[in-house]
Amino acid sequence: MLPIALGMAALGCGIGLGLIGFAAMQGMARQPEAIGKMQTAMLIALAFVELVFLLTVFVGAGAFKG
Repeated sequence: MLPIALGMAALGCGIGLGLIGFAAMQGMARQPEAIGKMQTAMLIALAFVELVFLLTVFVGAGAFKG
């Protein structure tokens, strides 16, 4: 069951990262003068999504180890 759960977490992470990147590119195309602010917000959001995935992997794998 753990591989399925981790695969679903990876899928969710990939979808989340794709949506964040898509929205950032759309915003940058519409307002090129705000690229700096959008990039900063995008990178912070990407880091949070990756953090949630890594916590899921390590905590989930640790919970099922013992």
